[in-house]
Amino acid sequence: MQYRENPRNGDRISQLGFGCMRFPRKGLAIDQTAVDEMVRTAVERGVNYFDTAHMYPGSEEALGRALLAAGARDRVLIATKLPILKCHKTEDFERIFTEELKRLQTDHIDYYFMHMLCDTITWDRLKSIGVEAWIADKKAAGAIRNAGFSFHGGRADFIRVLDAWDWDFCMVQYNYLDENNQAGYSGIRYAHEKGLPVFVMEPLRGGQLVNRLPDPAVRAFREANPTRSLAEWGLRWVWNRPEVTCVLSGMSSMEQLRENLAIADDAAPGHLSDAEMAAYTDAVAAIDQLTRVTCTACGYCLPCPSGVDIPNCFACYNESYIGSYLSAIIRYGQVTGALAPTQKDAEKCVRCGKCEPHCPQGIPIADELTKVRRRMMTPITKPLFRLVRKIMSRGAS
Repeated sequence: MQYRENPRNGDRISQLGFGCMRFPRKGLAIDQTAVDEMVRTAVERGVNYFDTAHMYPGSEEALGRALLAAGARDRVLIATKLPILKCHKTEDFERIFTEELKRLQTDHIDYYFMHMLCDTITWDRLKSIGVEAWIADKKAAGAIRNAGFSFHGGRADFIRVLDAWDWDFCMVQYNYLDENNQAGYSGIRYAHEKGLPVFVMEPLRGGQLVNRLPDPAVRAFREANPTRSLAEWGLRWVWNRPEVTCVLSGMSSMEQLRENLAIADDAAPGHLSDAEMAAYTDAVAAIDQLTRVTCTACGYCLPCPSGVDIPNCFACYNESYIGSYLSAIIRYGQVTGALAPTQKDAEKCVRCGKCEPHCPQGIPIADELTKVRRRMMTPITKPLFRLVRKIMSRGAS
């Protein structure tokens, strides 16, 4: 296993992190026996970063049991997350955190996230109910070692959130299709320049870069190296970036774990050749041919007076044609705020026209946002988003 250093505290973090959202299941329940075996194997092979969340059903409990069975708590770094939509008063922080410690069978969390913190409006709300003082108290007591945030949103909001507080770390979605989407490479580079470790989620875009690539993209990779799996191509691209500290993989089988361990033993910053990088370029070009809106996510159309996150609306709309419609809908809900109190989706467009003169691609933005709204905010998805928002905003049970 190769390690990358947290520049803030010197932690040596395995460049492969174990994402615990997709633990193996037996029927409807998590398969604890399989989880125990995978966690033990991962620790023995050098993985020392495990990422879970309060909102992942059964995940915290399963991880706590597995680490206890392996006697590995003192050898690993645990990351979990505060469900910020469930926090309405100061007491909520303590109640949820106490529950997480109990689930994980530990007395401290090494990396504690504000889960899905996507704008400063939400951060200001959390500050108004005392989150800063609460974090400070927990850090002073050693119960929280590092405090950061996970992010689903656009680059402008990422920079604002990053600058809003003295964070210890951050986590973003990043892969070879999202080099210019969401926080993008420019956002990752900015965080790195501020001295923050950067954790990466969705390196394979929820499986899209393995299971749903167009044939020309698959051929580009096969011609460059026929022995390398599509998952390996995806992971190596992210690990090639020196600004990335740790890449999370949501592994659900021992086979996936072993493959990822082998790749992590070999991949390093700058290890990809020019020919290999050319294969990514060809694959992305093949994918781009299926793109409906030729948005490059430059952000010149922003800020929208009505608050629409135009680049991410188009990115999710394109994904709904290129990959899985269901995955695109879920991502649309995350990145445009359709599942959060602050909404930035295409429905907010009032066709004021202020964005279009600034678009280098000459995109008729208002017309395209109408198409986005029709495809993404359907009679089925709109009430579903409302229901999920209601469930997520309830107090923790």
